[in-house]
Amino acid sequence: MELINKVAQSGILSFDLEEYFPKEEIVVFDLKEYLFRGLILKEKDFREALVQIDWKTFSNKYLTITCSADAIIPQWAYMLVSVYAQPHAKAIYFGTKQEALKSIYFQTINSIDVEQYRDQRVVVKGCSDKPVPPDAYVYVTNILRPVAKSIMYGEPCSTVPLFKRKEIVKSV
Repeated sequence: MELINKVAQSGILSFDLEEYFPKEEIVVFDLKEYLFRGLILKEKDFREALVQIDWKTFSNKYLTITCSADAIIPQWAYMLVSVYAQPHAKAIYFGTKQEALKSIYFQTINSIDVEQYRDQRVVVKGCSDKPVPPDAYVYVTNILRPVAKSIMYGEPCSTVPLFKRKEIVKSV
């Protein structure tokens, strides 16, 4: 008896968000470490501290700038860190590590040629070993919906239907 792979014959395209998880490390630059008495940022001290940092340690890494302390940080402080880090970091973001991951996913998904999914049945793979943000699932759905014939979630052998384009039949 010959085994037939019905999943392979189904014509369903799989979209695995885990494949787009960044390979480079996301490093957090926390301005909390540069606050005087944990409350304020002194410009002169901050500038001197930034000069002392070996910015090459951020080479080919994603950098996200934040302040985890409850302090008022002037906007120029985030900009100044970016000025120093930009020649070295792969990309620079503002916010938590999770917020940076979302931004990286949005940029990556935007670079995908969705035409390959036009009029196709697409399953967005559900299980992953990496922490794919839920936002990425929502975003990829919004990108695929205008072009895909149908969108499902899960695995090709067991899916949850999400969207199916209704064909408009014109009467003759």
